[in-house]
Amino acid sequence: MTPQTVLAVHSSGDLFGSDRMFLESIVGLRSAGHNVVVALPATGPMVPELHAIGARVVVLPMLVLRRAHLRPSGWGILARDGIRGFVAAHRLLRKLHPSAVYVSTITLPHWPVAARLHRAHVVAHVHEAEGYVHRLVNAAAYLPLAAAHTVIVNSDYSKHVLGESLPPLRDRAQVILNGVASPDDPMPPREAITGALRVCYVGRLSPRKGPDLVLKAARILALNNSPVQITLVGSVFAGNEWYEQELRDLAAELPEGASVTFAGFAPNIWPHLAGADVAVVPSRLDESFGNTAVEGVLALRPVVASDLSGLREAVGRYSTAYLVAPDDEYELVAALRQVRTNWSSLHERVAAERIQALNRHAPASYRASISRAVTGIT
Repeated sequence: MTPQTVLAVHSSGDLFGSDRMFLESIVGLRSAGHNVVVALPATGPMVPELHAIGARVVVLPMLVLRRAHLRPSGWGILARDGIRGFVAAHRLLRKLHPSAVYVSTITLPHWPVAARLHRAHVVAHVHEAEGYVHRLVNAAAYLPLAAAHTVIVNSDYSKHVLGESLPPLRDRAQVILNGVASPDDPMPPREAITGALRVCYVGRLSPRKGPDLVLKAARILALNNSPVQITLVGSVFAGNEWYEQELRDLAAELPEGASVTFAGFAPNIWPHLAGADVAVVPSRLDESFGNTAVEGVLALRPVVASDLSGLREAVGRYSTAYLVAPDDEYELVAALRQVRTNWSSLHERVAAERIQALNRHAPASYRASISRAVTGIT
């Protein structure tokens, strides 16, 4: 296969869920021998990882869609960043002449259009699926993907939302399940739960992700003489500092028997999962998939997750996963109690479930699939 120059574009330099998948995609393209230039709107912890695998990184102005841009107060910023972003994209495309452009997430609306105008092979990767949003709003968000030759989606649920929102894109959509890397030999869970139940949350600290529900569940458990230790691994988006303060206020008010550790952002989450008994994914709103839930299974830990389409698709098949009603701390409490009660049985099954997850989410398979899709190799 002749090496190609691929321009890969992503919306942040962080290392959360979709960011990690973008990094895995670049590993796949580099492993296939392609020259990869990565365009980002800002630097971040992903940048040294990209350099380490031989990708070149450029930082340039981009329009990264946020909900705030859709309000009248954000229209000026939307127009300014849209113009600046399109001009910067045009200049970079003209300089590189890439044979393929890989656009990660739907929050970069000008990139598929700009790349198509430069006659590149355009592949868009959809990590979002918000079925609760009005169909017309979703259609507007997906519309720039009409410029893509291929649309990659990370789950059947994402494909369903895409097809319902913009039916012509359904036939261009290709499901590639996320590849999820994990340690070769994760620490086994402890033989018995003595003392506090150790609960780990990994992800953005945001209302839609629901870490406050974990703290509310901890309060209920502690008041009922069931001690619990919570570890929150993650940070807030800039501008959401108020929510972290709310979490800290909730933590400060917890009764005896409940404790909380704010671990902050961690590029390596596995030590935190190794120190836990159970991983929780308490999202309030639709998830396109559930990387953090799969990571819990791969870490040999039971998982408690909201019963939402993407999370159900991610871990509903595993006998060590409990699905609970979203936005309901009492259901979360009930599931955590079941984890403690059924610990012996769960302990026996986690290794077999890890094997199943390894087969389903092998990073090597994901990387190869992405490389073939991006470069048009069948």
